[in-house]
Amino acid sequence: MPPIKKRKVEDAPVPIDDADTGSEPEVNEENEENQEQDEETPSSFKDLGLIEELCTACETLGYKKPTPIQVSSIPPVISGRDIIGLAETGSGKSAAFSLPMLQGLMSKPQPFYGLVLAPTRELAYQLSAAIESLGSTIGVRVVTITGGMDMVPQSIALGKKPHFVVATPGRLLDHLENTRGFSLKQLKVLVMDEADRLLDMDFGPLLTKILNAIPSQRQTLLFSATMSNKVESLQRASLSNPLRVSVASNNRTTPTTLRQSFCLIPAKNKDIYLSYLCTEMTGKSIIIFCRTVHGAQQLSYFLRALGFGAIPIHGQMSQSSRLGALGKFRGGSRSILVATDVAARGLDLPAVDMVINYDLPGDSKTYIHRVGRTARSGRAGLACSLVSQYDVEVWMRIEASLGKKLPEHDAPKDEVMVFAARVSEAQRQAVMQMKDYDEKKGNKPGKKFGKTFGAKRGRDQMDQEEG
Repeated sequence: MPPIKKRKVEDAPVPIDDADTGSEPEVNEENEENQEQDEETPSSFKDLGLIEELCTACETLGYKKPTPIQVSSIPPVISGRDIIGLAETGSGKSAAFSLPMLQGLMSKPQPFYGLVLAPTRELAYQLSAAIESLGSTIGVRVVTITGGMDMVPQSIALGKKPHFVVATPGRLLDHLENTRGFSLKQLKVLVMDEADRLLDMDFGPLLTKILNAIPSQRQTLLFSATMSNKVESLQRASLSNPLRVSVASNNRTTPTTLRQSFCLIPAKNKDIYLSYLCTEMTGKSIIIFCRTVHGAQQLSYFLRALGFGAIPIHGQMSQSSRLGALGKFRGGSRSILVATDVAARGLDLPAVDMVINYDLPGDSKTYIHRVGRTARSGRAGLACSLVSQYDVEVWMRIEASLGKKLPEHDAPKDEVMVFAARVSEAQRQAVMQMKDYDEKKGNKPGKKFGKTFGAKRGRDQMDQEEG
């Protein structure tokens, strides 16, 4: 029996420090074949070596031709290579690892063939739905394992031995340690989606334990929109001779079909300008990003008082409420989704017309993922950021990271200030509704939505966005 080359997982624990330089390692230049392949881009999924059943599934889902990340990733994954895939949001990363993984299952059917790790509950459910859709013609079985849900039904589902498990790290480790009979010792493929977010959310120690609990002799696929030094460390700990595939021009890329702008305004007039932008986009779908859970909840009340169909989504809502909010937004019964950064990563919300940064993010990486909720898969989109006198320095850093100055949004002051009286009344109503909401939740001073600030989150809450 030939010797097995093992990865040194135990000796290379995943770092969880905060030193993230935001720099991206150089793309591996030794692969000149990929450059030649880009010149003759395959026009169909069949050209990538996918079997007929999967090509049919792609046609059914409306995938007309493969995206660049799919063209670059699918053939080497089918051949068994480990992959690091870097691409802008909305570029088709999910199908880039799902399709070859499904093809591998067809060639060697077995339970627990693949494991997909995601940083948040919503992304896990989305990835699970994508794999089920692509594998509908071959009868694939997928189980989603996240925090915030009862472990007993999850244990029963795992006992039925699905082909794929899509999970967040904390709850998966709970099952590996406590669910009798559940093991991933026969796992063939590990996928880590949004890997930089997995590390930003302090999943590093849990990832190390999971890597120790699965076979070292496996195929590993690591995908993200951005690359950092921490992700580079994770790569060294978990991948074997990986092929790096990047279709992004640099580490700070936004879609070319995205039109970005900003409004430089006094902080006291922020709500007035927001109401102007929402009125300007009446009938269109909008995502508004806030910094805090409290801010998102109150802003949704404010917009409803103005007559807009707004619904919040944040980490302190129950899992069923969050999925319900996403469902209403996707279905069109609500045109405005007021979100904290729980919705900024990975979620595929089709046909979002505009993203508004009500509160600026703290860094350019989060900005890119926020605005990446629109202009997906070649569609056009708008992004506008409200920049107050306190945000100028942060905004200048974001522009510097993007490598360009963004234009100011055309919002004539006399037209905007017409909304002042209505906004003042809506603000008053929102404050009253927020007070009632807090009382019903039983919140006390020092707590926000029933959670003490500064408290360390347990394993089961790590896939839930912090307030």
